[in-house]
Amino acid sequence: MASEIRITPSILNADHAHLDLEIAKVAAVSDLIHLDIMDNLFVPNKSWDFSEAQKIIAACPLPIDAHLMVNDVDRIGLEYAHAGAASVTIHIEASQKPSTTLQGIRKIGARAGLALKPGTEIEGYSDLLSDVDMLLIMTVEPGFGGQKFMAQMMDKVRRAKKLIGDRPIWLQVDGGISLETIAIAREAGADTFVAGSAVFNAPEPAVMVETLRHAAGDL
Repeated sequence: MASEIRITPSILNADHAHLDLEIAKVAAVSDLIHLDIMDNLFVPNKSWDFSEAQKIIAACPLPIDAHLMVNDVDRIGLEYAHAGAASVTIHIEASQKPSTTLQGIRKIGARAGLALKPGTEIEGYSDLLSDVDMLLIMTVEPGFGGQKFMAQMMDKVRRAKKLIGDRPIWLQVDGGISLETIAIAREAGADTFVAGSAVFNAPEPAVMVETLRHAAGDL
C-alpha cells in the first residue's frame, strides 16, 4: 500500500510459532512488516537470530522493515540488506561508522534507517540525514514490546521533522503506538508507525491496522 501514512505491524508481539498465519492476517492492509532484531547485548532481550530472520524475510509477502537493536550493527546491517530486507534501521548508539554503514545499506539496495533511543538527541546527527531514508524516534526504551508510550518524545519528533525539512525521509515512531497515541505522534510529524501489541492483541488485527491508519488521519 502506498500512502503518506505507513503502518508497519511488529511481529515481536505476534505468535512466533505461527508467524506465517499472523502476517497473513495483516498483509492486505499493512505497508511493511516490522522485524525487531535484538541480541541481548545492546538491549536486555533476544529475538530472532540471523538464520531465523532470513527465513522470515524470504517468506514474508510484504517488504520487511528490519530494526536492528544489536551491538555489531555496522556488520549486521549490511547482512540484513543482503538478506533482502527492504528497510534496514541501525541505532546510532551502536554504530562506530554510521555514514559508511548507511551508505552501504543503500548501495546493496535497501532503504537506510537511523534510530535514536529516547535519551539520544537528534541535533548532533543532522549531518547524517543525507545518508538516511528513514529516521526512527523511539517512543519507549528499546528491548521489549508492550511498553507505555513516552509522550515527552513528541518534542524530539517535532525537532526531527524540522531538521528533515523537504527531504524525502520517512519519520517513524516505535513504542506504545495505539489508538490513543497514534494521532499524537502524527500531529508531531511522524508518518510511519510501528504497532505491535495494539495490532496482534486485537481480536481482528487487520481491522486494527485500518483503524490505526484512520486515527492517524489517512482518510
